[in-house]
Amino acid sequence: MKPAHIFDRDREWAALRAFAESPSPEMRLAVVSGRRRQGKTFLLQALADVYGGFYFVAVESTSADALRQFGTAVAAYLGVPGTLAFANWDEAIVHLLDHCGDRLIVLDEFPYLTKADPSIPSILQREIDGRGAHRAAGSRVRLVLAGSAMSVMGRLLAGQAPLRGRASLDLVVQPFDHRLARRFWGIEDTRLALQVNAIVGGTPAYRTGFVDHEAPGDDLGDWVVRRVLDPAVPLFREARYLLTNEMEIRDEALYHAVLGAIAAGNNTRGGIAGHMERKATDIAHPLAVLEDCRLIRREIDPIRKRSLFRVAEPLVTFYEAIMRPAWSLLERGWADRVWRGAGARFAAQVVGPHFEHVCREFALAHDWNGEYATEVAAGIAPGGGRGQNIEVDVIALAPQDDHPRRLLSVGEAKWSQTMNVGHLKRLEQARDQLHTRGLDTRDTVLALYSGAGFDPELTEAAARDPRVLLVDLPLLYGGA
Repeated sequence: MKPAHIFDRDREWAALRAFAESPSPEMRLAVVSGRRRQGKTFLLQALADVYGGFYFVAVESTSADALRQFGTAVAAYLGVPGTLAFANWDEAIVHLLDHCGDRLIVLDEFPYLTKADPSIPSILQREIDGRGAHRAAGSRVRLVLAGSAMSVMGRLLAGQAPLRGRASLDLVVQPFDHRLARRFWGIEDTRLALQVNAIVGGTPAYRTGFVDHEAPGDDLGDWVVRRVLDPAVPLFREARYLLTNEMEIRDEALYHAVLGAIAAGNNTRGGIAGHMERKATDIAHPLAVLEDCRLIRREIDPIRKRSLFRVAEPLVTFYEAIMRPAWSLLERGWADRVWRGAGARFAAQVVGPHFEHVCREFALAHDWNGEYATEVAAGIAPGGGRGQNIEVDVIALAPQDDHPRRLLSVGEAKWSQTMNVGHLKRLEQARDQLHTRGLDTRDTVLALYSGAGFDPELTEAAARDPRVLLVDLPLLYGGA
């Protein structure tokens, strides 16, 4: 049973429990990854406690120092006085596996170990292969390798890596979605919940130690000034630390420039490069690394088939749009002044894009008249003849099984505007233009997403037509 102190994480716990309790008569490997502050350590410590397993968290150090720390931890777990002095990692790993033949072993922050000694994955490969059920030295060890350096963890099972093909579980611990985050923060008001989610996202740790468990009250600005923009609070520099935690990132200024360009609304490769006054080829590697680190995500415009890049971590967007341009003022303690001047940017560059993302997540999960979309993204409805291109915030497509492919929904999202029939007519034009591009639009739902509501004329039009859907904040939060 999952410990009562763990909030949600039912899916993750079920996967870890199934791994730990697997009846397979051979050594098994799990890889658990996720960016810092998502609760991996919390989960894995609880798992080790429940199953009486060995838990070791590595820190950045030399190979010799890490080996000493490991020897001390193994000795304490096995009840051996003092420490165990291992000559090398080969000896240390073999000793642990020999003495924990049917137990759970968790090696947390594993990238620090591979940095100290790159041979460790190869040693583990040899032991996994050599301790199969058909071998005399069989083993029922359940080994979990966990880490926060996403680029490193992603390569453990990729390509020609030693451990490729050895894992029976590859689990990524994700941030909470907007609905779970609202519950975790205990915020009743959906508008306030969305704004807070646009700042701190769904990272659990930001609710606890980083803001001392304080959720914002009626005055969001007061909370932001005290808990986010104050140089004395932990959250103030957290967005910068997210980059330093990734071992693949060397030139932090370059990577912040890429993130800043995306946060400013430049979503194409050319737009990002132009904003930075660089060639597109110059940013190919930073984009790939940031995507591997899950600090940005790449979406594909389903109509033009071009890549669109978004910042995946809301706190990074907030930092790049609000904090970084005024860093010197914030360090002087002028948070009030910065926040008073940031209202328009906060709405346009932080909350607005995050609201659109939440709307796309809604469209992906929504039942469109008995069907679910397999692809949801923003895109362009190209104009034909005298028609002009129309940017569409939400395009929801059915599976590609049918030809022509069915367009389940087109949607427009406005965070701070009361939507009217003009927005509906614009969606009708977008639908018609997508029809000319070869999509089946006979049953397409026109979805209008608003954080500020709908005027009476639009509400009446939606009541008359079942193919018009109005989505407000309570509906985005599951009918709250």
